[in-house]
Amino acid sequence: MIALSLAEIAAVVGGQTHDIPDPSVQVTGPVVRDSREVVPGSLFVAFVGERVDGHDFAAAVVEAGAAAVLASRPVGVPAIVVEDVQAALGALARHVVERLGTTLVALTGSAGKTSTKDLIAQVLRRKAPTVFTPGSLNNEIGLPLTALSATEETRFLVLEMGARGIGHIRYLTELTPPKVGLVLNVGTAHIGEFGGREQIAQAKGELVESLPAAEDGGTAILNADDPLVRAMASRTKAKVIFFGESGEADVRAENVRLTDSGQPAFRLHTPSGASDVTMRLYGEHHVSNALAAAAVAHELGMSATEIATALSEAGSLSRWRMEVTERPDGVTVVNDAYNANPESMRAALRALVAMGGGRRTWAVLGKMAELGDEALAEHDAVGRLAVRLNVSKLVAVGRREASWLQLGAYNEGSWGEESVHVSDAQAAIDLLRSELRPGDVVLVKASRSVGLESVAQALLETGAEGEVAAR
Repeated sequence: MIALSLAEIAAVVGGQTHDIPDPSVQVTGPVVRDSREVVPGSLFVAFVGERVDGHDFAAAVVEAGAAAVLASRPVGVPAIVVEDVQAALGALARHVVERLGTTLVALTGSAGKTSTKDLIAQVLRRKAPTVFTPGSLNNEIGLPLTALSATEETRFLVLEMGARGIGHIRYLTELTPPKVGLVLNVGTAHIGEFGGREQIAQAKGELVESLPAAEDGGTAILNADDPLVRAMASRTKAKVIFFGESGEADVRAENVRLTDSGQPAFRLHTPSGASDVTMRLYGEHHVSNALAAAAVAHELGMSATEIATALSEAGSLSRWRMEVTERPDGVTVVNDAYNANPESMRAALRALVAMGGGRRTWAVLGKMAELGDEALAEHDAVGRLAVRLNVSKLVAVGRREASWLQLGAYNEGSWGEESVHVSDAQAAIDLLRSELRPGDVVLVKASRSVGLESVAQALLETGAEGEVAAR
């Protein structure tokens, strides 16, 4: 974070200083909520969680070098005491962002947010210093913490914004007002909480509503291939740029294809020129993510050639998202277990088949959470799709939702051992260890709560029964 005195921070957040001998002492290190991340000069934010109260670590973090604690009560060490720690953190983030004058890029969508955010960051940092959301820390706590990691050298700040209801994104944009807003898609992720796709569109569109007018530099970047996103153009005063495979898109892809290994390649067209892209990521769904990143980069002054080169060299920065590892015996493990929704499930299955290239393919799938009344139909549809794509074997892991996956496959024509329902991750591991053959390709995917990453990790660990280590 930029250097601020404790007195200035207290004024910004409306807090009172306690046990601070010298209010002119500056916070020169990062703002953190994890006591293990404290370094000299840090500001430690004490949240009260269900299991842990950050105030209990106050003395330890100050001893470790923290300049002070942002707290909701006095803690016996230097502290800035506020009524609401979360609100204070947000106020501090807004102050820092406005003071820096950094170009802030915000993005949201039902699927692909984190992968696209990582692509945008890898492209933009070729042009200038860039700070971006680590992993999926896209809520009212993670977003301001990311913003506070920006410094005077930061030119671009790329923030992922998540939402679980109407008004959430509006709140996040008030903490960190964006200049460029990107909406990727409107799908069915969290549809059980929102109530329908129209409500999801209403929530996602809050991002473009927050943008400055075109004459003040605001730019809305919208997916031309998604009707609900395209319609958001009427909800903003910002300049509108469309991306997609549609011929009407300002930034578009032509001649889209997959390499023999399942990696997308295409001709990138921007208003300033065209250039060829061959990505390192896996799956055709990354074409849309790449076009979104290209539209942002073009709007911020990069040429088509610069963008294409950066996209072709970009990799995955966030764990358990289409992580592809080939074992020495030729078995390929695709760990996409960080999260799942119907759109990302379909994309992952298509990527699996493309990567298989005639080899045996395994889809180890689990529950997709927060689908509400759509849960049965969506799990059934994914099971059916696995059969239509000729996935060699579906392994449905878990309880009710897994049985729906397996039932969908059965009703679509999966007979014999083409699909199987197992009770838990360990049962899936045991099955795979006994039946995998060299050359097989295994996809592992489910919602985060299922924890199926343990299956992928087990397949890549050295064990006592002949398993082999990943390269």
